[in-house]
Amino acid sequence: MGDVLYNLGLGFLGCFQPVNLLLLIVGTVLGLLVGVLPGLTLVMGVVLALPFTYPMDVTPAVVLLTAMYVTGTYGGAFTSILFRIPGEPIHVPLLWDGYAMARKGNPAKALGWTLYAAMVGGLLSSVIMVAFSQPIARFALTFSTPEYFAIVLFGLTSVVALGTGSMTNALISLFLGLLISTVGVDSTYGTPRFAFGYPILMDGIEFLTVMVGAYGVGEVFSRLGEGFSTAPVEKVSSMKTQLPSWKEMRGLKTMFLRSSILGNIIGLVPGAGATIASFVTYGVEGQYGKRRKELGSGIPEGIVAPQAAATASVGGAMIPLLTMGIPGSGATAVILGAFLLHGIQPGPQVFITSSHMVYTVFASLFLGILLMCVVGYFAIKPLVKILDFPEAVVSAYIMLLCFVGAFSIRNSMSDLWLMVAFGIVGYFFDKIRFPIAPLVLGTILGPMAETSFMTTMISFQNDWTIFFRRPISGVIMALTVIALVMPMIKSYRGVIARRIPVQPPSDAAAPEAGSRKAEA
Repeated sequence: MGDVLYNLGLGFLGCFQPVNLLLLIVGTVLGLLVGVLPGLTLVMGVVLALPFTYPMDVTPAVVLLTAMYVTGTYGGAFTSILFRIPGEPIHVPLLWDGYAMARKGNPAKALGWTLYAAMVGGLLSSVIMVAFSQPIARFALTFSTPEYFAIVLFGLTSVVALGTGSMTNALISLFLGLLISTVGVDSTYGTPRFAFGYPILMDGIEFLTVMVGAYGVGEVFSRLGEGFSTAPVEKVSSMKTQLPSWKEMRGLKTMFLRSSILGNIIGLVPGAGATIASFVTYGVEGQYGKRRKELGSGIPEGIVAPQAAATASVGGAMIPLLTMGIPGSGATAVILGAFLLHGIQPGPQVFITSSHMVYTVFASLFLGILLMCVVGYFAIKPLVKILDFPEAVVSAYIMLLCFVGAFSIRNSMSDLWLMVAFGIVGYFFDKIRFPIAPLVLGTILGPMAETSFMTTMISFQNDWTIFFRRPISGVIMALTVIALVMPMIKSYRGVIARRIPVQPPSDAAAPEAGSRKAEA
């Protein structure tokens, strides 16, 4: 343990060098900006920053990219909560309760819960990463494609099951999202599907286009239809009175811990990443949380769970990257490229051959989270002030963000038309009380579910029982069945209870009771 603390101290000293400290601040700010801009994903942001690290030494390059990675998981919370535009797919679960809390007149408190969740999840993940990197990495090796598919399936069914409306509508919405995710060229056999000869569909439909259109543009259409009615928005006079109190945080300490640990575990799984961590954790809270029936109405639990898990998954994703050379997410794949570019070979021997780099990563994550909290804290008040503008002006700004985000995905006008089309879909889904979340979730997780399922079938000779025979995937599949069946049982019991009439007392019994009373 003494060697770990000594090397970690050297990592902090390296980060506090003037150039590295400046790059740490730059990476933090860039990560927040990348998260805020819809359409510019965290992976794209890290890719754009990678060429600037070519002339750098390994330590400054690692500091810049690591700071961008960890803070990018938080930046999109601002647009999700204030404007209902997810900056990243990981922030889709966040807006269900965050935006609802903001519309109730508590945008600063919603952003405060997000900030605290990111801080706790990130710091706890950093501690776990420093203390248990190598044994945890060996556990992550037990995951394969059956486990990936089971995790994705659990995330899909959990979000469907926790809906407050009709479960049938939620399933229809989910299947539409999964259908949309299959448009384009089949990733397994390379054959076109549902393109109908249109070039716009041959390349597939980006989930970011669906996400920005259904949520952002759909929200503007809804406001336009209501005549831009003014929502109650608080006046932020004192940050102390608006942010969650220490007493409120202590009341959720168990959930902070549970969500952070679960997010860290999911981050370990190569390819899972923060998106699945946020969806699965929100689903778990919807199934087993104390206030599960209130999710979606603007409660802190619905904000803390996905954000803590998303930030905690960063540390989890770095563990297989450093100890085995296996990236746990898209962003860590880019960081792996930066390591190789600078002559660092991650793997079992990295703690011996390049310990300075490993502990620089640990220190960068820790300091990046602290800087993120400072910048995020002081950004809450001016950002909430945006809501003081007339709603028509705010809606115009939302549309601008949506168009910039959709166009930046592939620099294609076709994506703008698709975004508007899904904005109309989102508007009508709101009107007919169809949930939008399963639709977006299907487009996000559909490709991963298909790829992991097909790879499993090919690897195990079409033996579908492998999902239940492997211990880890079997447990996850059992939880999936429970998450799907329990709401059905509750709904069936409710229908039966409503159909059984309450039997009134018989006429014969009434006089009999009266005579007994008289005798008494």
